[in-house]
Amino acid sequence: MRRQALGRRGEAAARRFLEERGYRIVQANWRCTLGEVDLIAEEGGDLVFIEVKARASAGCGTPAEAVDRRKLERLRRVTEAYLAGEGCDRAVRLDIVTVTVAGDKQDIEVIRGAGE
Repeated sequence: MRRQALGRRGEAAARRFLEERGYRIVQANWRCTLGEVDLIAEEGGDLVFIEVKARASAGCGTPAEAVDRRKLERLRRVTEAYLAGEGCDRAVRLDIVTVTVAGDKQDIEVIRGAGE
């Protein structure tokens, strides 16, 4: 499966998974000059910035391993830019959603409060 197609499939699966668990998606693929955040949602009173990582297998490492310290720092900067632009002063959380796709089966995991 091509990388972009896998990414789109992973984001769609993550979105459905989160919505089924009570997250309300506010925006998808929000971009600024500093980068992009895959999903922005509300959950339990928090504004949640979500990085989605999808892999077809763990052959090159797990999806969670692909979110390193540098990626988390970029996500933090993008989050700050969003909050500044919106004039938002709310509780914020960074989550990672990992999606491993094997044929028609998907294994999805949410890592709440990543990098805290």
